[in-house]
Amino acid sequence: MKRDLLFIVLALVTWGVGEGMFLLFTPLYLQEMGASSLQIGAILGLVGAFMMVAHLPSGYLADRIGRRPLLWTAWLMGLAAAWIMALAPNLTVFVAGNALYGLTSFVIAPLNSYITAARGNWSVGRAITLISATYNTGAILGPLLGGWIAQRSGLQSNFQIAATIFFFSTASILFIRKQPVEKIPDGESRARFIELWQGRMPRFLLVLFVVMFGMMLPQPFSQNYLQNQRGLDMAQIGLLLSLRSLGIVVLNLGLGHLNARRGFLLAQVGMLMFTFLLWRGESLLWFAGGYFLLGSYQTARALANAQGRTLVKPANMGMAYGMIEMTMAMAAFLAPPVAGQLYNIDPSLIYSISLGLIGAGIAVMIFLSPLRSADLT
Repeated sequence: MKRDLLFIVLALVTWGVGEGMFLLFTPLYLQEMGASSLQIGAILGLVGAFMMVAHLPSGYLADRIGRRPLLWTAWLMGLAAAWIMALAPNLTVFVAGNALYGLTSFVIAPLNSYITAARGNWSVGRAITLISATYNTGAILGPLLGGWIAQRSGLQSNFQIAATIFFFSTASILFIRKQPVEKIPDGESRARFIELWQGRMPRFLLVLFVVMFGMMLPQPFSQNYLQNQRGLDMAQIGLLLSLRSLGIVVLNLGLGHLNARRGFLLAQVGMLMFTFLLWRGESLLWFAGGYFLLGSYQTARALANAQGRTLVKPANMGMAYGMIEMTMAMAAFLAPPVAGQLYNIDPSLIYSISLGLIGAGIAVMIFLSPLRSADLT
């Protein structure tokens, strides 16, 4: 399986370069295309909605028909969506492409399942965080290129170059091999689905939603805040976004070796510090530290999957990952419109309110999570 992981790494690194060139610049591009803060929040929420509905079906299909067909489909759809955004003549077409790109997030459940099955002797947490780190190794370069290109040629050029890079990523993923699918007798399929909603999983998902909403709220408008309220240019914002990707790599490799619950709690603390530094920061150095710690959000996502994996049987692994990703996507769906409302009232409100919510999320995780560190050794 090392051969397959190598092609996944190549696909993720190149995709990370391309996606890093445009993904977190998207709120700024929407602003350039004439969208208000309320419209930007609604558009980002729409993308979150597409992400939310995609995860559960893809997790189910990953368990039933295999992971490789879904990985191939996601990469090809992402390539098509990138070109729609790159060539969009107006806001409406761009939003359609952006929504389609959000739908490709269904790749996460089958990708995590594929990696889990191919991980060998590694723990689930270590395998998922390590593969995530490979994607973000590419994403370190992407924002630097994106900020430099946008400063000189405009943000639309970022989308066009990224869509070209995606050809190479898609070519790499087409070389992965099929994995065996565990056969489930017809009479057991419904019973196993019901099993997912029993025991500790529903409580874990409820705790996870509360935690992820608090960590998502300060993110959607941070680039706009830095440009509009703090006066940073595109090149400086690109540098900060690269530091975020560097933070993901470092924090994934560091926290991924820890017990998944402990690592998740430390990632929450990292997001608390990010929010404080953007709220009270007075210089690029402060913001640089904050954006490095912003990488802890992606680390938290990976470690959430590692925790939830312990609650299900291997045959339901894809569905479990789908449920976890759907819960996190629900937070990504609801947070941007709320952030847009707060930004419209007073941009700094996003950070002061988020601090309280993230702090509450830490308490919820400590006292109400159905999982303890001893469960994840």
